[in-house]
Amino acid sequence: MDTLIQLRAAAPFLQRCTTPIGRVEVVSDGEAVTRVALEAAGALPHDGLVFDSDTVADEAIAQLLDYFEGSRQRFTVPLAHRGTPFQVAVWQELAALGWGEPTDYGAIARAVGKAGAGRAVGGAVALNPTPLLVGCHRVLSVAGRITGWSHGEGVPTKAWLLSHESIAFAGG
Repeated sequence: MDTLIQLRAAAPFLQRCTTPIGRVEVVSDGEAVTRVALEAAGALPHDGLVFDSDTVADEAIAQLLDYFEGSRQRFTVPLAHRGTPFQVAVWQELAALGWGEPTDYGAIARAVGKAGAGRAVGGAVALNPTPLLVGCHRVLSVAGRITGWSHGEGVPTKAWLLSHESIAFAGG
């Protein structure tokens, strides 16, 4: 008699939620969050996949929902960032920012020992694999302007997040 065996796909684990800025998708490798995606143009990267969550992704979603309710100002889920040493250094600086604490590209460049590399910092910020959990929305130009944002619906999403954290910004 043949036995049917259902093979579970290996990680990633996946969980989604709806927020004031659209749907959010969290991907976990079973030990840490590896990616967060914000809905853009009505779609998420893994829209075709069913939820196959784990405790890490579930906890990240719970913390994100608390953030949007205003009851959480710091995230504690484990993160696994993969990138160049420079990118990881930039993401670590972003992760050190607190709720409502803005910074600028030049300040991050100086903090990672690459003064004058503001444009390269911008590139690393744009590639942040875990937006929201690592607050790349808190980075503004030295004049306090929104210069763009690579996540969700771009500048309007960033402006909403800045306002949510009571961060003043110019133009937007």
